[in-house]
Amino acid sequence: MKIEDLKFDSNGLIPAVVQDASTLEVLTVAYMNEESLSKTLETRETWFYSRSRQELWHKGATSGNTQKIVEIKYDCDGDSLVVLVEPAGPACHTGAVSCFTESLIGERSTENTTLTDFAFMLELEKTIREREQDMPEGAYTTYLFEKGVDKILKKVGEEAAEVIIAAKNRDPEELKWEAADLLYHLMVLLQEQKLPLKDVLGVLNKRKKPGAGE
Repeated sequence: MKIEDLKFDSNGLIPAVVQDASTLEVLTVAYMNEESLSKTLETRETWFYSRSRQELWHKGATSGNTQKIVEIKYDCDGDSLVVLVEPAGPACHTGAVSCFTESLIGERSTENTTLTDFAFMLELEKTIREREQDMPEGAYTTYLFEKGVDKILKKVGEEAAEVIIAAKNRDPEELKWEAADLLYHLMVLLQEQKLPLKDVLGVLNKRKKPGAGE
């Protein structure tokens, strides 16, 4: 399908749901016109049309939080888009990873956990990265980076062993805490190695696809 074949509304706009290509987290919903969509395809970064300012805007032009295009899909009617991106930073002007952080339902049970609930993992990654850059005195993360990769690897090994023990003891409460410690130290290791969490999630995302061996 060509751009001109899409069904833009009476104002010449089409809604675009922007998702993180690795986590499938919905980051924002915006609008595009033919020009902004053309610029998006040309630059491989998101461009939208602001209904309030009535002008084009390039996501991240001032903040640096650009969104690299991975794929753009259109629905069966050709009147809406899903834009899969690799974000360079938070999508929301508040600094949150996603614009969708609040719930009309209120408190949810753990059985109803959604992808949105895992957005804090990206926030944690950002905090760990800032700790390595700023090295604030007294912070445990600073201590780990100061001691270096051998110390971090030792902690990952220790926490993995604690997870195994908790699981063997059939103690879900203990396992919950030990698993959280393991994930934290693993994320510190990923930062030390300069390996983004998104790359790891991307591998998992590929493995879940049919024929990928999972």
